[in-house]
Amino acid sequence: MTKAWVLGSSGLLGSALCRSLRRNGTDLFVPADRFCWDNVAELSTQIAAAVEAFSSQIGATDRWEIYWAAGVGAMSSSAESLAPETRALSLLLQRLEDDSRLMGTSGTIAFASSAGAIYAESSDDIITENTEPTPTTDYAREKLRQEDLVRTFAIRNSRTNALISRISSLYGSGQATGKKQGLLTHIARSILRNRPIQIYVPYDTMRDYITADDAAATMIAALGNTNGNPRVLTKIVASEQPTTIAEIISVFRRIARRSPRIITSASKLSSLYARRVQFQSIVLPELPITPPQSLIIGIARLMTAERSAFVSRAGETNPSRN
Repeated sequence: MTKAWVLGSSGLLGSALCRSLRRNGTDLFVPADRFCWDNVAELSTQIAAAVEAFSSQIGATDRWEIYWAAGVGAMSSSAESLAPETRALSLLLQRLEDDSRLMGTSGTIAFASSAGAIYAESSDDIITENTEPTPTTDYAREKLRQEDLVRTFAIRNSRTNALISRISSLYGSGQATGKKQGLLTHIARSILRNRPIQIYVPYDTMRDYITADDAAATMIAALGNTNGNPRVLTKIVASEQPTTIAEIISVFRRIARRSPRIITSASKLSSLYARRVQFQSIVLPELPITPPQSLIIGIARLMTAERSAFVSRAGETNPSRN
């Protein structure tokens, strides 16, 4: 039997991972306490207790999986604000390594990284797993440090494999309102609230957008192929269907049946992003088994979900007086 633990289960990717794992019949582990990510001492205690509880549910013939989809960092985040994420990951890996039951059974760790950040300054026309990382931000450099922690852990422990998933631009319903990323969600919410949409990059800027559900399905499928050599697998997870900002605005216009109010301006964030990005995975190229969701369908579903959430929040703010 496979037992899985998703860290960051309430986030955009984490919740998609949980949905996909449940559909596959995987038994999910949920810690007793919600982690206090901003309190190092308490977090250390909580992680230790959670690892012990997770370990107690693993039998001698079971297989365990851990998915790291936690973190609130974005491209503009400072090194100081990102350091707690790395400390938390390091704490988790240390506790796992100290647990003889887990280290004595077969296990895998999947780490969600950022393709857009790691290859931000690449000059390659098509970016693959053979492309050298070209980080330009503290966020990207911290992601590479976190990848190294996971890679070193797997190499050091003979019964553990690892998947490094470098994911393109994620989108989907349920994205946190306070997180400074998610262009498609920002556009959808601005249209519904009749607010102007700020765009900081030229209209011909090209991105690769993938739904959280498609990314989760690809990660899970890839994780199932990490047995054997190499024990650490790095895979780009992307739709491989690049699109421009102009095309995205056009799709929203068709779905919303009105023109979004666009404000273009430059900011310090503009220089953090490459103008044109095209990804192609050459690792396990047969995955995902099903084709990625088309952008027009994905945006239509995003608008439906955001409209439902908007109406629900409005109802809570202005309850009926009946």
